[in-house]
Amino acid sequence: MKPFAPLSALSIARDLEAGTLSPQDVFEHQNERIKALEETLQVFASSVPKAAAHNGPLRGISIGVKDIYDTFDMPTGHNSPIYTDHHPRADSSLVAMLREAGATIAGKTVTTEFAFFHPGPTRNPHNTNHTPGGSSSGSAAGVAAGFFPAAIGSQTGGSVVRPAAFCGVSGYKPSFRLFPTVGMKCFSWLLDTAGFFAASAADNAFVASACSGRNLQVREADISAPRIGVFRQKADHLQSDAMQSAIEQMINAAQAAGASVVEITASEEFEACDAAHSTIQDYEAYRALGFERQNHANLLSPMLSDHLAKAALVTSDAYDNARRTANRARKASHALFESCDILIAPSAPGAAPEGLASTGNSVFNRPWTLLGMPCVNVPGTFDANAMPLGVQVIAPFGQDQKALQAAHWLEKRV
Repeated sequence: MKPFAPLSALSIARDLEAGTLSPQDVFEHQNERIKALEETLQVFASSVPKAAAHNGPLRGISIGVKDIYDTFDMPTGHNSPIYTDHHPRADSSLVAMLREAGATIAGKTVTTEFAFFHPGPTRNPHNTNHTPGGSSSGSAAGVAAGFFPAAIGSQTGGSVVRPAAFCGVSGYKPSFRLFPTVGMKCFSWLLDTAGFFAASAADNAFVASACSGRNLQVREADISAPRIGVFRQKADHLQSDAMQSAIEQMINAAQAAGASVVEITASEEFEACDAAHSTIQDYEAYRALGFERQNHANLLSPMLSDHLAKAALVTSDAYDNARRTANRARKASHALFESCDILIAPSAPGAAPEGLASTGNSVFNRPWTLLGMPCVNVPGTFDANAMPLGVQVIAPFGQDQKALQAAHWLEKRV
């Protein structure tokens, strides 16, 4: 099936400001798409379709909210029977920020169970026989299908960048702790990172800026051809031929537009990040889900139960050593940018896998999540089966605007 084109949050906001579009027009357009495709795509965990026009920079912009964020007016289920009909009394901090900026919450989007691996029912809009990725499945698929112009998700391993790549949209994983995770179901307190989905990097920058008050917006006048580092690591052998071609296509397009390109090889400290990530995630997940394990073990999926049983074996010493490894890697990471402004690397090994049993491999995402660096998926290339491929832009910690602007520059040239 052919997906609808994603909607631009920035364009909608400009048209609303100019008076050439009304919030009711936007609502009816999106609702038409939802009625046509929701039964097939299964993006929503719950929704209350309504037109709204709150004041603020996000007036008339509807946002999909991953169903691990608390919302006072909709249930928050974490895709677990443990939380059937669970109604929080308050919004999570990020949802409250979006509402305060004038946004309308379109609904709660499907997540994997507790944002781990056990998939939900959501399908990829580009081909419903393929996964949309996870764990932010519904958020990525909903933006791709035009159900809403933007959405929020989270990334503990690769749960923003990878589904964005699989669904052909922009996914922005901010620097660690730049956006609050208060009121978001915790899986790993040292890794969980709030994230955004939209049609483009400029759209993501607009939404993230509007709700936070931070200077993240893409400004054409401030953008010049970046110095690009093509990041090479041991996991590169896992790339599909199509993914390798997408990287080469981006390199060629960037050089043709005036960018300098250098090769950057992963250090030993970086290569140690993947194992450290797994140790930290598992140690913390076992404790973060302590209530669920102790009181509702029979309602956990076999996949999660088995994983938590193995996670119980991670010792405090192993956890502390993994944190030390992460700290060494963060200090060493400054050297990655000595000869470049940003890095590019695969967002995933290839296009979305066929079937819904797996949400894909986060091997190209986990180290950057551990390091806390901002990452932005750049969509625009496809494999021979017309399935999207994504290349991620990585910038130094705290330089989120640089990542978003570089991603925007590359989007225009791919």
